[in-house]
Amino acid sequence: MVNKITVVGAGNVGATTAQRVAEKELARTVVMVDVAEGIPQGKGLDQWQSAPIEGFDSRIIGTNGYDETKDSDVVIITAGIARKPGMSRDDLLNTNAGIVKSVSEQIAKSSPNAILIIVSNPLDVMCYVAMKASGFPRERVIGMAGVLDTARYRGFLAEALDCSVRDIQAMVLGGHGDTMVPLISYTSVSGIPITQLMDRATLDAIVTRTRNGGAEIVKHLKTGSAYYAPSAGAVQMAEAIVNDQRRILPCAAWLQGEYGMKDLFLGVPCKLGRNGLEKIIEVELTADEKAALSKSADAVREPMAAIKL
Repeated sequence: MVNKITVVGAGNVGATTAQRVAEKELARTVVMVDVAEGIPQGKGLDQWQSAPIEGFDSRIIGTNGYDETKDSDVVIITAGIARKPGMSRDDLLNTNAGIVKSVSEQIAKSSPNAILIIVSNPLDVMCYVAMKASGFPRERVIGMAGVLDTARYRGFLAEALDCSVRDIQAMVLGGHGDTMVPLISYTSVSGIPITQLMDRATLDAIVTRTRNGGAEIVKHLKTGSAYYAPSAGAVQMAEAIVNDQRRILPCAAWLQGEYGMKDLFLGVPCKLGRNGLEKIIEVELTADEKAALSKSADAVREPMAAIKL
């Protein structure tokens, strides 16, 4: 447990994230910040009143300013507009860049030693905005994308195989979007290669569904986007950091030569501990996977170049 974790954004993702952080008692105080007057205060009070029932002692408070966030250990940024039907993650680019830039600048002043976990979309570019605006080193700015994409991939595989999600080992790398790269060569079920349990056509269909996982949910909801799984992914990362678990999770990290790439955020296997990003793990990829990762990197660089900070 740390002293304080701040969640920026009191929408569906932010509020669900704050609740999960509190229920896991990752921090003594959980601060939820949002510009909407009364919303973080009301949701925070409602969440705190669930504490006697759920049995957690983490105090949840809501606020419209950053004074209460002072000296946060971890800050999870979910602020920004959500996707609507027909919108791509890149459609959110300019609006959310301004929001994330402002938030990151304020967090850097109030919590200069915090570790940032970015959830706002388009994810990889928003990580870049947060790192530049905050001035934090790459070890303390990490994006939540691969954890979510991998969860979707594992969930679809478990459904198709009629087995427990716990037995699916998998990892999805690359940008958080249509070019993400599920690593089929590293996908297994209790150590059994997935290619021995599933034909390639079925596997390819699951890979496609994984890439469109967020859009599928947006299409159903019509007025919003996913929040249960994204919040779970962000909190898994926060838990690994707070408890110094040294978990190896697929996260967006600022590459400086790893995988032959430099100066961009991209989903790669990351070891997370008390210092944030402890290490980037480089694994051997097949020729197809290397090509797909390179294509994914190109898809991230294009919107990055359009950002003016």
